[in-house]
Amino acid sequence: MKVAVQLDRRRRTLLYTGLSVTVVLAVVIAGSFAVDAASTTQLAGRNLSPSWAHPFGTDRLGRDMFARVLSGLRLSLVVGVSAAAISGVLAVLMACAAAVGGRVVDRAITWVVDLFLALPHLVLLILLAFALGGGTRAVIIAVAITHWPSLTRVLRGHARHVVSSDYVAISRQLGRGRWWIARRHVAPQLLGHFLVGTVLLFPHAILHEAALSFLGLGVDPAEPSIGVLLAESMRFLSAGAWWLAVLPGLCLLVVVKLVDAIGENVRALLDPRSHHL
Repeated sequence: MKVAVQLDRRRRTLLYTGLSVTVVLAVVIAGSFAVDAASTTQLAGRNLSPSWAHPFGTDRLGRDMFARVLSGLRLSLVVGVSAAAISGVLAVLMACAAAVGGRVVDRAITWVVDLFLALPHLVLLILLAFALGGGTRAVIIAVAITHWPSLTRVLRGHARHVVSSDYVAISRQLGRGRWWIARRHVAPQLLGHFLVGTVLLFPHAILHEAALSFLGLGVDPAEPSIGVLLAESMRFLSAGAWWLAVLPGLCLLVVVKLVDAIGENVRALLDPRSHHL
């Protein structure tokens, strides 16, 4: 009976993960096809409220907001994936170095991690994006640099546990070097944690990209990112054009929750004991 319940929970988790991934991929594909429509202006139909012809209404230049939201979500997902992947790779490299590099390297990496975690996160993001000149590349670099420390702390603990195992001690007795052990023993054992951690970093990367774009330090203002759409909507909210802010914001929250659900479900599948699957 218990095994059957566990199998049912695992199937439900797989189903939820599959549905979430499908929706996110659908958004990316639809956003790719909506790029041209998102930039098409119709000055005769400016700031129209939601209707059958324009489900999300139109903006100040008569551009279809539904197409712009889809294109903006695709851009946010691309930026989020890039930033989260870079952060994950940095975290793995730092964790491996801390585990096999000796006490001095471990203390240095721990100090850097504590330093980054002690700094105000959003302030550091803004300073980095400003110093890098803004734009999509600056956002990716700023988000990537500021998101690796928390994952590094988690991976470092697992890496140290691997290094203390018997088979690593045998490899050392056989004359294997530190970096050989890091490549062959430590890094493969961190793969699952790296995957889950990177996916869980993804929602934070998307939200911070939107925040930087909203402040004018993110992607090019000509690009229809969600942050840019929200920033543009501020001038028209007092005129009653609520759809310019509410609908893009809701879509961003839905996508963030879907990506977060993917990460939680993947963690549940890789570590069933933590979620009682």
